Amino acid sequence: MSIAVVVYGRAGDLADRLERLRGAVTVVRHCDELTEVIALAESGLADAALLLGPTVDLDAAFADELAFHGVPAVAITDEPEDAERLAGLGLGVEPTAASEQSISDLLELLAAGTRRPPRSARHASSAEPVPAEDPLPDPGRILAVWGPSGSTGKTLVAVNLAAEAAIAGQRVLLVDADTYGSSVAVHLGLLDESAGIAQLCRLSDQGMLDDSGFERSCAVVAVGGATLRVATGLPRPHRWPELRSGALTRVLDFVRRRVDLVVVDVASLLERDEDLTYDTSAPQRNGAALAVLESAAEIIAVGSADSVGVPRLVKGLEELREILPDADPRVVLNRVRRSSVGPSPERALRETWERFGPDGGIAGMLPADPEAADRALLQGSVLAEVAPDSELRARIAELISVSVRRRTGLFSR
Repeated sequence: MSIAVVVYGRAGDLADRLERLRGAVTVVRHCDELTEVIALAESGLADAALLLGPTVDLDAAFADELAFHGVPAVAITDEPEDAERLAGLGLGVEPTAASEQSISDLLELLAAGTRRPPRSARHASSAEPVPAEDPLPDPGRILAVWGPSGSTGKTLVAVNLAAEAAIAGQRVLLVDADTYGSSVAVHLGLLDESAGIAQLCRLSDQGMLDDSGFERSCAVVAVGGATLRVATGLPRPHRWPELRSGALTRVLDFVRRRVDLVVVDVASLLERDEDLTYDTSAPQRNGAALAVLESAAEIIAVGSADSVGVPRLVKGLEELREILPDADPRVVLNRVRRSSVGPSPERALRETWERFGPDGGIAGMLPADPEAADRALLQGSVLAEVAPDSELRARIAELISVSVRRRTGLFSR
């Protein structure tokens, strides 16, 4: 088997020594820029890459691009922290003192789809066993809150779901991943432009996401006597390329190991750009929503309970299942009221759903309470603080199996 290898950088004579082995590895091109490496990977001329240049430029975007084209890579570095970072990005890592035969073997193994054990394990002697790492805690659950286009109130639902879980004693992270109109920060009175989710994705791209970065990027918000962490969204929609789907997926995998529940508010639109996905891994604006929905253990689909919102939700769920056939969203109808549905709104909506909606039924109905919702938004707070006895709060809490005190007079409008 012959492996065509492109080399980035010109450190020493390692590439020449690889050639002199006359083994499986053949150096086909020397590149001075990472963009050249990507271009060769995209063209199909490279089976693997050997990275001898500055490692500071090697980030997750570059690693994801190579992985998208099926080209493994080996980076050469002697810095332990750098080696750990690069390994976390999925790159093979070898020290500068490694022999050309060792590097050739690793390139061959990676090109064949086989990975070696970590370098620390390979270099440990039999007399000095490598200590086992502390096991990771059980990962938390990712709950995505989605809804079709239109004002469905999904952000109100997401914010208060997170608040109720926190009040119930769970460690909660609320994430705003809406690339069209983020509003979680406004709902909670966080009027800064730090874009916590963008900071997390940036750290992930650099291979530097750790507990310290997680804590710096996520605001701590007090709600109803408890606290939750919040990764605020993009303050301006044109910044959507900062939420690459690959980086966001890694961020979600990281944060779910630090909390019990991750609630994510995502955008409505789900269409894939076929022109972009045909032969490249170019970023897509809807990629963030798709990445969240693919990572989520549970999806809550929020729709408006009226003659416009229900048909939109039915069509939106059909589109969602075309894109993610295994998705099994829980349907929640919001702003249920007599004035838009009739004298028995809950019964009428269930009958309508049985006739026209997809299988699975309706998981929850949230009564219209514009006074409580407006007061919460005006004060940058949650229902548990501004309307603790409201039926709207109780119904939202029920969605995550939390029970709170109710009041009488359902669907009073």
